[in-house]
Amino acid sequence: MGIVLFLILGGIAGWLASLLMNTDKSQGVLANVAIGVIGAFVGGMLFNIFGGIGVTGFNFYSLLVAVIGAVVLLWLLRLVRS
Repeated sequence: MGIVLFLILGGIAGWLASLLMNTDKSQGVLANVAIGVIGAFVGGMLFNIFGGIGVTGFNFYSLLVAVIGAVVLLWLLRLVRS
């Protein structure tokens, strides 16, 4: 997947995860992209550990994996901060 598409996927995933975790007001666009990209890696690792397939390209399944990973990442960040 091209870097631009990966950043777009990460931005969308980070934004959706921030809406789900109610952190959208405290994050900007760059934070959403960073959370989404890191979340894609986290989600890919989690899915691989449990026998699934990680991020496969620019599609709905990869977006779902990235959002799940980003939600897990935001949850972990919330645990560390409190």
